[in-house]
Amino acid sequence: MTALATDNLAELIRKKHLILVQLRDIGMRQQKLVDESATTALLQLLGAKQHLIAALQMVERGLRPFQAEDPDSRVWRSPADRSACATKAAECQQLLSEVMDLERAQEARMTERRDEVAQQLRRANTAHQAADAYQQHRGPHHRAVVAEMPNADVRLDLLAGGR
Repeated sequence: MTALATDNLAELIRKKHLILVQLRDIGMRQQKLVDESATTALLQLLGAKQHLIAALQMVERGLRPFQAEDPDSRVWRSPADRSACATKAAECQQLLSEVMDLERAQEARMTERRDEVAQQLRRANTAHQAADAYQQHRGPHHRAVVAEMPNADVRLDLLAGGR
């Protein structure tokens, strides 16, 4: 049996479909990890995702020569093979759309999380500045008295005004 160029095309479309399904699944797991702030697991998942993206790029390079062809001039083993490949290619388009939608949603969510953390840091910095200002305002004539409770992880900082 002689290999046809369309056999290669069908195989590339099959690989692309498989990769896109995996990217969609990783995207859904990534969304969960972002929401859980699971940084270590997220970084591992992003590493796996990068490998899939590289594989997808290789498949796309293999598909380039077919993009310049007239689809109606291709020779297929059967009309069923042509139809199956066309169906798989349409599914690839749908999967790619889903992957891109997930990426946009995650980018927006990660931007929200970044802004939340930045706001928390600003509040913490403001509180620290206020505490420093208060400490400077008290002056050297105030001394701090520290009370520790035995068998507890509690420390109280009591201010005593004395000269």
